[in-house]
Amino acid sequence: MADIRVPTLGESVTEATIGRWFKQPGEAVAVDEPLVELETDKVTIEVPAPAAGVLAEIAAKDGETVAVGALLGQIKEGAGAAPAAAVPAPGPVRAVPLLMKALLAWLASLLRRLRGGAGH
Repeated sequence: MADIRVPTLGESVTEATIGRWFKQPGEAVAVDEPLVELETDKVTIEVPAPAAGVLAEIAAKDGETVAVGALLGQIKEGAGAAPAAAVPAPGPVRAVPLLMKALLAWLASLLRRLRGGAGH
């Protein structure tokens, strides 16, 4: 099991409040995937997964105050995260190159018009 702990939050910050969990027990997680949001009076941060596997336990619930180093939860390391990491990107992500191509064409057209207008 890999422990998920409250990281060092900055100078003179000793505790944080659990904002929300992005995953629930039993869900697959990948290394460095954001798991939980911590809020302080100075900053809001996302705590990443220290290992790939399955979120086994949430030790600190939404709204609870936790100290630096406190146990937030645990990940059961293993093959559980492999399928989640291998899932292909959803359709909208594939549309990004088409959107970029259209945006570049529009910008090129705008530049041509601006250049043409500057010479007259």
